[in-house]
Amino acid sequence: MRESAFVKHRNSIDYEVDARYALFSDVATRIGGEKCSYQVPTYQALKGITESIYWKPTIIWVIDAVRIMNKIQTEGKGVRPIKMSGGNELSYYTYLKDVRYQVRAHFEWNEQRKDLIADRNENKHHQIALRSVARGGRRDIFLGTRECQGYVESCEFGSGEGFYDGYGDLSLGYMSYGFSYLDENPQHDFIAQFWSPVMRDGVIEFVRPDSDLLDCHVIREKQAVKKFVVGENLTLAEDE
Repeated sequence: MRESAFVKHRNSIDYEVDARYALFSDVATRIGGEKCSYQVPTYQALKGITESIYWKPTIIWVIDAVRIMNKIQTEGKGVRPIKMSGGNELSYYTYLKDVRYQVRAHFEWNEQRKDLIADRNENKHHQIALRSVARGGRRDIFLGTRECQGYVESCEFGSGEGFYDGYGDLSLGYMSYGFSYLDENPQHDFIAQFWSPVMRDGVIEFVRPDSDLLDCHVIREKQAVKKFVVGENLTLAEDE
């Protein structure tokens, strides 16, 4: 793998996730009930996987990069999802199959959670996160949808051979990046974000979620933020 410019932070975690199938679809492409996966996981999908490994409202995971280890392949399936009006009907989903990704991420304090400053013990959070990676995560891992279960294990980002090593650049087009949730921006808006990533030698280096390079659209403005109270619905990292 080529030398990478992205930095390993002192609170970074590296992990590898694999699954038989994955479905990273954009809600805007689901008209008619059909679903078709992007070629690669979105930032939001990887953030969700990382949060399933370990998460507290005190922290925000920032995904630095993903490395696509296996050849990108798709498989179509006919499924019968339950309709809102009852019953079911045949729909066709296009999944990615036999996927394997290496991910590097680090966490930052959620600056919108001033009420949780008492929980800002960086070393404790990092050690819990590392242990959670070694154990395969605290919650079930899903790659895009509930039926695509994945498995996590520790790795060194960049280790081993990947299918796209030395492949060069591959433009992935305009696609969903993720969301900025209510407690992740000072306006407490719900914001959809888009970008045009390029995969280089199998690696996608993500811009930060506050980057000016993202195309942002506010979906809902000034929403109420859930409250966390230590001892009621939140346990300090020091007490775990």
